[in-house]
Amino acid sequence: MAELDGPRLEPRSGRARQLVVFLHGYGADGNDLIDLGRAWQSLLPDAAFASPHAPRPCGQAPMGREWFPLTFRNSEERWTGVNQAAPVLESFLDSELRRRELPPSALALVGFSQGTMMSLHVGLRRAVAPAAIVGYSGMLVLPENIDLKSFAEEIRSRPPVLLIHGDADQLIPVQALFHAAQGLAALGIPAQWHISSGIGHGIDQEGLRQGGEFLAKCFAAGK
Repeated sequence: MAELDGPRLEPRSGRARQLVVFLHGYGADGNDLIDLGRAWQSLLPDAAFASPHAPRPCGQAPMGREWFPLTFRNSEERWTGVNQAAPVLESFLDSELRRRELPPSALALVGFSQGTMMSLHVGLRRAVAPAAIVGYSGMLVLPENIDLKSFAEEIRSRPPVLLIHGDADQLIPVQALFHAAQGLAALGIPAQWHISSGIGHGIDQEGLRQGGEFLAKCFAAGK
């Protein structure tokens, strides 16, 4: 199994007490989100940040990476994809926590687009719940013919979740936020959400602020 790597930021305070892992979108790489860590360092001085490159070269953007292929020709593509990509991400999260000598509860996941799909899929199946999950412009991936009972049995942790989406997103429409919030509620997972007015498939300053403050609050609650 390939090992993931990507840019990292050391904690501003000098010693890591938390780990925030960014999961980028389709066709980008780890460099795409690491600047969020720089923006959040004053809010999260004890956090180390890591932004791994996804494991596969992107089929439609040769310079970028993908967590799994997206052709939109197969309705089960996303479900197959998150499941196939999960083990390599799990391995990275565990090794990064070990490297920082941190417990699993000190982890937070922040995803964008395809990275949000991965954050929710993996984060809800961790043996120990992450401190928080923040998902930008993404969705909760469900199997095509969902059997809620068997799906619910896969869920091992119920961390606090914040979903943020632009109402002008034409790539993943904002309705995906409501579907995700409803799906999480059905699983007993507390989800907050924020809609960024006039924003497309991206992150605005208000979404950035809300994400950072949510992480700070969740980490403080876990102390």
